[in-house]
Amino acid sequence: MGIPHFLVIPYPIQGHVNPLMQLSHLLSKHGCKITFLNTEYSHKKTNKNEQNQQTINFVTLPDGLEPEDDRSDHKKAIFSIIRTMPSLLPKLIEDVNNLDVENKISCIVVTFNMGWALEVGHKLGIKGVLLWTSSAITLAYCYSIPKLIDDGIIDSVGIPTKEQEIQLSPNMPKIDTANFPWRAHDQILFDHILQETQTMKLGHWWLCNTTYNLEHATFSISPKFLPIGPLMSNDHSNKSSFWQEDTTCLDWLDQHPPQSVIYVSFGSLAVMDQNQFKELALGLDLLNKPFLWIVRPSNDNKVNYAYPEEFHGTKGKIVGWAPQEKILNHPSIACFISHCGWNSTIEGLYGSVPFLCWPFAGDQFVNKSYICDVWKVGLELDKDENGLITKGELRKKVDQLLGDEEIKERSLKLKELTLENIVEGGQSSKNLQNFINWAK
Repeated sequence: MGIPHFLVIPYPIQGHVNPLMQLSHLLSKHGCKITFLNTEYSHKKTNKNEQNQQTINFVTLPDGLEPEDDRSDHKKAIFSIIRTMPSLLPKLIEDVNNLDVENKISCIVVTFNMGWALEVGHKLGIKGVLLWTSSAITLAYCYSIPKLIDDGIIDSVGIPTKEQEIQLSPNMPKIDTANFPWRAHDQILFDHILQETQTMKLGHWWLCNTTYNLEHATFSISPKFLPIGPLMSNDHSNKSSFWQEDTTCLDWLDQHPPQSVIYVSFGSLAVMDQNQFKELALGLDLLNKPFLWIVRPSNDNKVNYAYPEEFHGTKGKIVGWAPQEKILNHPSIACFISHCGWNSTIEGLYGSVPFLCWPFAGDQFVNKSYICDVWKVGLELDKDENGLITKGELRKKVDQLLGDEEIKERSLKLKELTLENIVEGGQSSKNLQNFINWAK
């Protein structure tokens, strides 16, 4: 029997590629063989130092879209991938296996939207696993869609039948039905999620980038759930980036005293309108504190926003993309103004940084509930009657957060509890070892 050989297939967005890359490096450290399948388009965008790593073999397939197509249109991207890649995968698997007949692909690991690869593997007799890149509670809700429809909580297209708070099981956090993870999706995408959660059942395990203590009640939902997080690169280098990272911000942070800098980043997908952008800029001026603000360029490396004329930004540094894990572990960071995407949430907890929560879409509202109501390591920014987070609100909440010693203490405590999971003998480490033994 050869060593386990994993074919890993992320949906081609930053928030899926990164955790799967980190898992790949972990598995490789344990002596497993990794073949990493990118789409041709996302492979061209990924930083080259990642692809030079000897431990991982990179392969590509086309996503079926034209170079000029808008890949941030997820409906378009998902369905193009589903039309194009499944028929090409068996040949790719055969080619990879021919290169090393002793150690053929023994397990396929996918992220959400790539469930079709579990079906292909199933037909070829290759076992499969899902790596879920969001919170376990989000997976629990997606998994429970048929039950939520049967119980009359949502209709057949995912829309809540009434405004209420519900719990999936007694100890799980309550969720407002307005904040279901699929809340902004149309019927086609909702049907896709429903179909995908059925396909996921082909996965023997649902690996989660979380820890038992962060979401303990959720793991009673299904025995397939396996927390193996936080997936962190100890040297912070095992990250794939679709944009060039500006590392000058780390030298800039070195020049500031501990817990003095406000870090602002909304991840790789969130988009805000021009009015809100202006209000945020003026709010950062109003804070009169040093800030590091990530203003992500679009695909053609242009910034789509205009800074207001009265914005000075003299105390701040604005960059297009940055090594977030390193930033959140830097002693000068005081708090994190975040969209509450799950990767950012985990990285913030890992850096013991208090949060100011500004969710935009999907699971971010659920993650915000964890941060503010369950773990109590952050505050929510409230919108005014026009749906804007005003500069005054920003200043008020930053002052409140930075003055709250209890939140800081809880952040440190939560970091310790989270780290206990990934040391030798920790719960997540044991789960990972059991998973590798299963793969063998």
